[in-house]
Amino acid sequence: MSQRRKFIKQSLMGSALFIPGVSTIAEAKIPTLLEGEKPLILSTWNHGLPANAAAVEKLKSGGSIIDAVETGVKDTELDLSNLSVGLQGLPDREGITTLDASIMSGDGSCGAVAFVRQVKHPISLARVVMEKTPHVMIVGEGARQLAIAEGFPIEKEELSPKAKEEYEKWKVTSKYKPVINIENHDTIGMIGMDAKGNLAGSCTTSGLSYKMHGRVGDSPIIGAGLFVDNEVGAATATGLGESIIRICGSFLIVELMRQGRTPQEACEEAVKRLIAKNSKDIKDIQAGFLAMNKDGEVGAFAVHPGFNFAQATLQKNLMIDSGSHFKKG
Repeated sequence: MSQRRKFIKQSLMGSALFIPGVSTIAEAKIPTLLEGEKPLILSTWNHGLPANAAAVEKLKSGGSIIDAVETGVKDTELDLSNLSVGLQGLPDREGITTLDASIMSGDGSCGAVAFVRQVKHPISLARVVMEKTPHVMIVGEGARQLAIAEGFPIEKEELSPKAKEEYEKWKVTSKYKPVINIENHDTIGMIGMDAKGNLAGSCTTSGLSYKMHGRVGDSPIIGAGLFVDNEVGAATATGLGESIIRICGSFLIVELMRQGRTPQEACEEAVKRLIAKNSKDIKDIQAGFLAMNKDGEVGAFAVHPGFNFAQATLQKNLMIDSGSHFKKG
C-alpha cells in the first residue's frame, strides 16, 4: 500500500456513542473498516448509523443490495427527529413539505422522483419509477398520481409539530437565504456493495428548508446527488444542492475513480471543483461527498469541517469524520 493511501486511511477517523447494534467509540481515533471487507454500506451523517443497521439486516435476511439501500434510507424517512428527510422535514417558504429521492443500481438502472407531496416513502416511489416505468424521473403531481396508482398511502398534508414550530419562527422575518452549514444538515445518501461486489445507492431528502416552492436540489438528479457503476464504484453527495449540480458531483467522482483515482482523491478533487464554481458564496456553502470503489476502498471529503458518515459491514457500524478543504478556526 502506498504512503498516500496509508495517510488517507489514517486521516479518516471516527467518534460517536454506543447505541444498540452500533459499534462506536467516543472521543477516540479509530480507523475505517478493513479494506475490501464485503458487504459494505456507507451513508451520510449521524442518521446513517440506524440506516446502515437497517440495510445490513435486510442483507442478512436475504435481500439484494438494492433492497438494502432502499430499506436503509426508509428508516430515515420515518425518523420524526430528522427535519431534513421525510414528511416531517422543514417545509418550503409556502409552508409545504416536498420530497425528492433517487435510487440506482450498478447496472445503470435508476429512478427518481422530485417535488413530491404526501408520500411517506419517496425512495420506494423512485424504485417504482426505475422498475415499472420506461422513465428515469417523474415529478410533482405526476409522481403523486403514480403513487396512488401503485397503492401508496397518501398522507394528510400537515407539518410535523417540530417543523411547524420552526416554520412559525422563520415567518417572523421570512428571510430567504439558501445557506447550508455544519449545523443545517440535509439528505441521507447511501451507497452499498454486496458480498459479490454488486453496487447500489439511494438518496432522499425534504430539501433545503424554506426553499422557493418547486425548487429541486441534487438528491433526485442521477449524476449529481447519486451515481453508481458496477465497473468502478459509487458516490453520493450532501449539502447545498445547487453547488453539487453545477459540477455533476457524484458522476465526476465515479469517473475520476475510473481514471485511477482513489475514492479519497476523487472526493477531494470534486470539492476543489465545487469551490472553484461557487467561490463567491463558499463561506455559506457546505457540501460533502462519500464514495467507494470496487475494491472496497472508501473516500469522503467536504468543503467545511463537520461532515461525517457511517460505515458498516455485517459485524460493525462506525461513525467517521471526513476531512475538509477549510479547517476549523
